[in-house]
Amino acid sequence: MQHDSSHHKWSPYAAEKWYLITSLDDFSRYIFYAVLVKRETSWTHIQALEAVILKYGFPFSFYTDSHSIFRFVQGRDSFWRNHYKVTDEADPQWRQILIECGIKPINALSPQAKGKIERPYRWIQDRLVRTCAREDVSEIKQAQIILNSLIRKYNYHWIHSTTKEIPYLRLKRALKTNSLFREFKLPAPFVSTKDIFCLRVKRTIDAYRRVSLNNLVFNVKNAMPSEPATLRIYPLNKNVSEVRFWCKNKLIDVQRAKNTDLRINFF
Repeated sequence: MQHDSSHHKWSPYAAEKWYLITSLDDFSRYIFYAVLVKRETSWTHIQALEAVILKYGFPFSFYTDSHSIFRFVQGRDSFWRNHYKVTDEADPQWRQILIECGIKPINALSPQAKGKIERPYRWIQDRLVRTCAREDVSEIKQAQIILNSLIRKYNYHWIHSTTKEIPYLRLKRALKTNSLFREFKLPAPFVSTKDIFCLRVKRTIDAYRRVSLNNLVFNVKNAMPSEPATLRIYPLNKNVSEVRFWCKNKLIDVQRAKNTDLRINFF
């Protein structure tokens, strides 16, 4: 599976550039995910993972470039990690999810390999920009509707120049061999998909059975002082997130918090 984003002015009438996030099967060239967003964050890429995996299962690998969201590079990303990432871990949120799901993360380390990921954008970019211009599109929601229509044409009607086949027909044949995906099963010990497709923060329970995150203090039920805890944060919407507290591979508490109070840049 190839995954990437492209920052481009998809409509000449738009006031700003938007990011196009896509996931594409390398064998069939079928595009599983294509969404326009105004801002690129770890969470926007996690949403893509969630959408693809819950519908199709676990791909055996995810192929990306070496963007900081996908791969930490010492020196290049140290400042960014300490000041902007949710986690203090060297492995980015994206990579942690893949590892927990048993998916192999592969990073393109050369311009040639990166070019392989970006080729589908040529098809999308040409047609999306022309259609948005023709229909005077200025809002991202309008552009997404056009994009959805183009992706359907690409997946189900377009004969790919390399494979000489329609992506869906090639995908359909490959799915029968079980060579692209493993069946989705919730990895142990997790109890919800929210425990996987989430943002993670590691903290230590204090003497008063509390956890602090960006000056926000949580009183945690069933917690023991000095125990390490993982906060698995799942944004329910743009205003509220669910915070799931894990200790010793057990879910011990679930709370909700305003995204503004969490002060984590999800969106």
